[in-house]
Amino acid sequence: MELIILILMIAIVIYWLDSLRAKEIATLNASQACQKLLLEFLDDTVVIKKIRLRRNIQGSLMIYRDYEFEFASSGEFRYKGHVRLLGQYVLDVDMERYQFNDIEAE
Repeated sequence: MELIILILMIAIVIYWLDSLRAKEIATLNASQACQKLLLEFLDDTVVIKKIRLRRNIQGSLMIYRDYEFEFASSGEFRYKGHVRLLGQYVLDVDMERYQFNDIEAE
C-alpha cells in the first residue's frame, strides 16, 4: 500500500514539473509571436484551456495542451490567441484576426 502511495506521489510531482515547463514554453512562444507582429502580449501569461492525451506521429501517448493568451494591437481591444503543445513540442501558435491602426490584419 505504501509503495502505491509513493508511486502516486512521484507521478504527481513529475506531472506538476512537466506542466510548469509546458507553461513556460507556451508563454515564451506567445510572447515571441506577439513581438514578431509588433503586438502587445497582455498579462505576460497563458491560461490552460484544454488538456488531453493524444498520440504523436510515432504513436506514443503524450499530453496535449491548449493554452490561451490575450494580446492587443493598439491597446484599445483585447484579442485571443492559442499555443498548442504536444508534450514539450509546440504544434502551433494561432491568433485571431485583429485590427492594427484601423487597418484589418490577417
